[in-house]
Amino acid sequence: MTNAVSTDARTAGPGTDEVVVLLDPSGAAIGTQPKRDAHHSDTALHLGFSTYVFDADGRLLVTTRAHDKATFPGVLTNSFCGHPAPGESLEDAVARRGADELGLAPGDLQGVRLVLPDFAYRAEMDGVVENELCPVLVAWLRPGVAVVADPEETASVESVEWAGFSAAVLAGELQVSRWCREQVPLLVGLGDDPADWPEGDPALLPGAVRLT
Repeated sequence: MTNAVSTDARTAGPGTDEVVVLLDPSGAAIGTQPKRDAHHSDTALHLGFSTYVFDADGRLLVTTRAHDKATFPGVLTNSFCGHPAPGESLEDAVARRGADELGLAPGDLQGVRLVLPDFAYRAEMDGVVENELCPVLVAWLRPGVAVVADPEETASVESVEWAGFSAAVLAGELQVSRWCREQVPLLVGLGDDPADWPEGDPALLPGAVRLT
C-alpha cells in the first residue's frame, strides 16, 4: 500500500472512563459497562460502529491498530471504529472517535452516511472477544485536512485505492480484522463507487442507537 499519512503523536489521548452499551439480542440497551472491563473471553453483546473514511481523492484511509491496544493489537483494518456512549448519536460518536484516533477537528469529516445499519459480528484474538452489533458508516475528509493519528490508538495510516484494497481482501491476499473482512464483501455489494453507495435504512439500526 502507498501514500502513508502522518502519524505524529497527539498531545492528549482519549478518556479512560468510556463505557459501552450492553445489548440484548434484539438490540435494546440493557445496561452499561466500563470499556476497560468489557472485553475478555466471554464479552457480552454490546454496541459498536465502524467507519470507512475516504480522502478528497477518493482513496480509503486504512489503519493499523496500535500494537499495545488491549483488543486486536497490530491488526490492519478500516479507518476507525468505536462504541457510542449511552444516548450518543452515531454521527456524534464518529466525530468523537475521528478526533481520538485520527486527530480530526469538528467539520473535518463530511458526507457521513449510514450504509450497513444491521451489521453484526463476533471475533476472537488471543483469547479476547469482540461481540458487537456494529453499524457501518462512510465519510469523506474535507480537502486539505491532515490526519494526525494518536499512536496509542493507531500505529499507522495509509491511503489506498478502494478497488485494489477490496479485491485483495476478497481474494484473501490481504489480512485484515475479522470485522473488516466481513464488511468488505457487503460494501462491494453496494456498488463499485463508494460515493454512490446507498444510504442504509435507519429503521434497521439496533434500538439502542440513533443516527443523528
